[in-house]
Amino acid sequence: MPFFEFLAGSISGAVGLAVGHPLDTVKVRLQAQTVYEGICHCVAQTYSHEGVLVCAPIDLVKVRLQGQTCTNRYRGPIHCLAVILREEGLRGLYRGGMALALRDIPCYGLYFLPYEVTRKALTEAGEQPGTFTVLTAGGVAGVVTWAFATPMDVIKARLQMSGAGGRQYSGVVHCIRVSVREEGLRVLFKGLLLNSLRAFPINAITFLCYESLMKILRPPGE
Repeated sequence: MPFFEFLAGSISGAVGLAVGHPLDTVKVRLQAQTVYEGICHCVAQTYSHEGVLVCAPIDLVKVRLQGQTCTNRYRGPIHCLAVILREEGLRGLYRGGMALALRDIPCYGLYFLPYEVTRKALTEAGEQPGTFTVLTAGGVAGVVTWAFATPMDVIKARLQMSGAGGRQYSGVVHCIRVSVREEGLRVLFKGLLLNSLRAFPINAITFLCYESLMKILRPPGE
């Protein structure tokens, strides 16, 4: 039933986000700023200064909260939202929205293809996929998807941070042009390793939760 699929998807997605959120913070900081020497340095600096908690209700607020290195600008998600509305207006809430759409629309279309291909490849004909198969297929799906998503994810993060003291960009094309000119093509793959490291466990757990919940919620005989 669609309701059970929605419920299973919502719960499994929440579990996946909870698992991957700490590394997501590090990813945003590496992509949007140049003050970190690498993954280990960014992790050490982030947690030594700010601890483990980060709150992120929506993507823009999430990126702003994750990207700030001064702990006094935003006191939390509600305060961050209020500051954005006060300083940038309603339009400010949609900063980076085009880059977000360009990242998510094609990648959501791609997302389930590697999952299904991997799952079928690891499952014997006539058998149900086991836990290892679902975990592996989900992890592969996440890594493949984020490999395609990372370039636009970098641009999205930079556009969203531009209203919070970051470099100012007039749009997606301008951001790409300036970023590539100043840092080379490799800038578009900034955070790719970290995206892959976080994508595998997040999506492995997400798909396992979904498949497990559907077995519980699906009516007998379906």
